[in-house]
Amino acid sequence: MTVRPPTDAELRELERELGFTMSPEEHQIYALLVNGALGAYGLLESAGDALPPKPTGARRHWEPPAAENPLGAWYVRTEIPRAKSGPLSGVRVALKDNVMLAGVPMLNGSAVLEGYVCEVDATVVTRLLDAGAEILGKAHCEDLCLSGGSHTNVRGPVHNPHRRDFSAGGSSSGSAALVAAGAVEMAIGGDQGGSIRVPSAFCGTVGMKPTYGLVPYTGICPIEPSIDHTGPITANVRDNARMLEVIAGPDGIDPRQSGAPAQPWVSLLEGGVEGLRIGVVREGFGHERSQPEVDAKVRSAAAHFEKLGARVETVSIPEHRMVPALTFPLLVEGMYRTVLQGGGQGCGRADLYVPSLAEKVSHWREHAARLSPLVKMVALAGAHIDRRHGMRFYQKAMNHARALRAVYDRALAEADLLLMPTTPMVATPLPAQGAPILERFLRASEATPNTQPFDVTHHPALSIPCGLVQGLPVGMMLVGRHLAEATLYRAAYAFEQSEDWHVL
Repeated sequence: MTVRPPTDAELRELERELGFTMSPEEHQIYALLVNGALGAYGLLESAGDALPPKPTGARRHWEPPAAENPLGAWYVRTEIPRAKSGPLSGVRVALKDNVMLAGVPMLNGSAVLEGYVCEVDATVVTRLLDAGAEILGKAHCEDLCLSGGSHTNVRGPVHNPHRRDFSAGGSSSGSAALVAAGAVEMAIGGDQGGSIRVPSAFCGTVGMKPTYGLVPYTGICPIEPSIDHTGPITANVRDNARMLEVIAGPDGIDPRQSGAPAQPWVSLLEGGVEGLRIGVVREGFGHERSQPEVDAKVRSAAAHFEKLGARVETVSIPEHRMVPALTFPLLVEGMYRTVLQGGGQGCGRADLYVPSLAEKVSHWREHAARLSPLVKMVALAGAHIDRRHGMRFYQKAMNHARALRAVYDRALAEADLLLMPTTPMVATPLPAQGAPILERFLRASEATPNTQPFDVTHHPALSIPCGLVQGLPVGMMLVGRHLAEATLYRAAYAFEQSEDWHVL
């Protein structure tokens, strides 16, 4: 691609747009300066994209027929060469379809990426293959990963394996549905507002949003770098810890990472909860759309921890109800700038960028009519704030995120972990085809009041099933100190081993 200098008319239009008033002489000088600056772009274009080497070995992919995809959870099935042995040898894995898998299409749930084929493997992909995992394919996710429901994918909804025509949760909808249905043992999910934990709650799986940066996000489509998380969705706690051991730790590329290494989480599962201090967060219950039966199931699960020897007390964190409003600009403006203005990956950090993805996403306006209501709202609100206020509210929200992180840190100084419902409700019916915009918007946004805070405060948070309401799973969320995944796993494992959540 050749970088063409602006024509005289284009340069004059840019001057007006940017508020510059120039004399004819100044205009001619800046034409020369701009053309000179653009010369470097030609050299850069001839130098290639400096991407990692392409993986070796033949790879196959295909879109499964409807008969082999009853939940609508698969995007493509794959056959990928892997190590012959390793800690996950032979374990079946699905990747959320915002994870790059070289030579394989990536839709990211959106008409924007129809026909795009990845050029690189994400770090988590390399680590899974090196560990012997069998990557069976890519699981459908929501439109640009922006939905807590499972109805916004451009190819159609993902159905809940416990009840057809009900939501599987989002945005890692296909990942949780495939694990819950037994099609795979493990899946990669992504989480910027609850997108690992919400589908885990709705589908009855174990979903870990690790501490920010513990798992490298390299090669995964972001929403906003300050809240991007990726982690495991599995059928049980032990498998979740096994998967995290493989994918965690620094990769030397992702600037989100602090350098924290993987830990032997599996060997730390057996400690029990005797003496563990658990704070049941009052403000995590009784939301506007909370189902009383869900609150009751989670309170009953908290009481069971007490029977197991934990010290369980109700704690109050009034700020918990304020977090979504105070930090919402991080999601809205972050996605607008990173994805819609920034070619899908944004800029300003020393990350791995894929220029072909930026080129593809830059044409998103051609597909604007097919975007989900939540994505359209973010585009409109983000553009308005950007034009009227610039970065002011984003910066305020980032400052509040830091202050709110300290609020939870204080609560966690008095408790080893915090407990609340993952979602205020169990899985809801999928909107019918042609449903009103407001209904589709509500179904995409209603499930995250408890999950969203911990994406902005960066605390690890784990959803585990703790019972059924009307035949649908209830999720209980445990939240810990930064890098205290071992404590969450230990508590979750003790609960899982002592009770069968299917009969609670």
